[in-house]
Amino acid sequence: MKKNESSVTSLITAFSRAYHSIYDDTPHIFNDYIAKNLLTQEEFIDIRENLINSIQLFNQDIAEKFKNKPDEVLKWITQIQLSPTPLSRAAYCEQVLKSEMALGVQQYVILGAGFDSFCLRNQELHLEVYEVDHPATQEFKKSRLENDEIPDTLHFVPGDFTKEFTIQGLVEEGFNPDHKTFFSLLGVSYYLSKQENAELISTLFSKVPQGSSIVFDYADEHLFEEKGKFNRVQNMVKMASASGEQMKSCFTYEEIEKMLEHAGLLIYEHLSPDKIQQQFFSNRSDYLSAFETIHYIHAVKK
Repeated sequence: MKKNESSVTSLITAFSRAYHSIYDDTPHIFNDYIAKNLLTQEEFIDIRENLINSIQLFNQDIAEKFKNKPDEVLKWITQIQLSPTPLSRAAYCEQVLKSEMALGVQQYVILGAGFDSFCLRNQELHLEVYEVDHPATQEFKKSRLENDEIPDTLHFVPGDFTKEFTIQGLVEEGFNPDHKTFFSLLGVSYYLSKQENAELISTLFSKVPQGSSIVFDYADEHLFEEKGKFNRVQNMVKMASASGEQMKSCFTYEEIEKMLEHAGLLIYEHLSPDKIQQQFFSNRSDYLSAFETIHYIHAVKK
């Protein structure tokens, strides 16, 4: 299958999770031990080499310091640029999900699922899981799994968030809008306009019952002016643009609060970068640290 942009993004995220599980210091922030199985050996090596060869674009001082140490270059790029947000937001999301399951959540909708492995790692939970993403990305992912590796509780739902999104596609795959539901929207909000974000969240919560909730990450109002450690925020924005996935939106907390209130939701928990650092990255001896400008929200339908 020809790699489209969505597949490349999913592969790089899977690489960062696999790298953390295999090579990073413990304790792991998020141990996605399945991620390495979703990459071929050739893909892992190709991504590794491409990252190492791109060090001059990220930081020339580091390139010079580690010019004869490719493993140190890879560690630096992965821990500084690639891994912090995918690891910590996944850890936070799954913590909240398991708490919500204790409160009666029966189904989990992963929006922009990519190579997410939650269902593969948690088959004993018997939770109905609906992965929504571009159909090409889904086919790419399914090609990595044997038929007997796909649990009966995992449902693939094609969807494009830049176009009108409806609940009907979920319902056709068995989703019950009368059941208490948990949604995740990770690594997606940046690439949608503010209006598209608002419409998507309103659509998601228009039918589901009280107590249903969502975890999502968003960039604050400093996204396009903050450089971040080693210019990593600026690099993130540039990388997204270069890949054809322009970052479109950032929000003040007040804007997020208003958007959610309009959809009938209340913010239950908000993690700022400082709180993310304290909760997931404190007392580490490696390069990993919370990404500037990125926040996490858990919001619940009133």
